[in-house]
Amino acid sequence: MTDLKGKWVLITGASRGIGRLVTELMAEQGCNLILQSRSVDHTADIAEDIRNKGLGCYSVECDLNDIESVNEMLAKIDNLGVTVDVVLNNAGLQIAYRKDFCLTPPEDYTISFNVNTIAPAMICYHFLPGMIERGFGRIVNTTSGIDKEPEQAGYSAAKAALDKITKDMASKLPGTGVTMNLTDPGWCRTDLGGPNAPNAPESALPGVVAAAFCSDKVNGVIVRAQKFSGMTLEEAVAKLEA
Repeated sequence: MTDLKGKWVLITGASRGIGRLVTELMAEQGCNLILQSRSVDHTADIAEDIRNKGLGCYSVECDLNDIESVNEMLAKIDNLGVTVDVVLNNAGLQIAYRKDFCLTPPEDYTISFNVNTIAPAMICYHFLPGMIERGFGRIVNTTSGIDKEPEQAGYSAAKAALDKITKDMASKLPGTGVTMNLTDPGWCRTDLGGPNAPNAPESALPGVVAAAFCSDKVNGVIVRAQKFSGMTLEEAVAKLEA
C-alpha cells in the first residue's frame, strides 16, 4: 500500500457527509490536508482538530458553481507554499429530481456541469502537470452510478462527462507515477443522497479513497465503494491491486 503520510491532500466538499469522513480517514493516515467548502467556517472545527494532532491543515472556501471562485481558490492554494500530491474531488451537487423530466430546465445542466464536471476538471488540470513533473500524484474523482433516470438528467449527465474526461486523462499517465481514478460511493444517506438512501455514509469508506493508496498500476478505473464496505483500508487496496 502506498504510504501517503506527510503528503498534502486537497479534499473538496470536506465539511460534511462523506467528505468529512474522508477528511478524518486521511488524517488518520498522517496526511496534511487542505479542506474545501463553501465557507471556511464550515471546516473550522475539524481543521482545528487536525492541527491539534500535529498535522498541517488549511481551509479554503470556494463556490464550485463559480469558475472564477475556483480559480481564486487554486491561486490561494498555490500561495500556501505546499505541494499538493493528492486530490480527492469529493464535492458534488444533485440539483433536483424532476418527476416530469420533459420540463427539466436548462439550468439543471449548467449548474450541474459547473459543479460536477468543470470545477473538478479545472482542479485536475491545475495540479496534474506538477504531479507529472515530480513523478508522483493521485487524483480520485467522485462519480455516480445513476443510470436510466431522466429525472436526474443534469446530475447524471455531468457525472458521465466527468467519467469520460477522467478516463481520457488517465490514458496519458502510464509510466508517469501519477494516477487518475473514479469512485462511486453508492447511494448514501447524505445531504445529496437524502434520508431514504439504503446506505450509511460510513459504508462508502474505505472504497472512496482506496485508489489513492494503490500503486500506479491502478489507473483509469471506477471503484464501486460499496464493494469494499466493511474492509480495512489495507484490504481494500490489496483487492484493487490484485
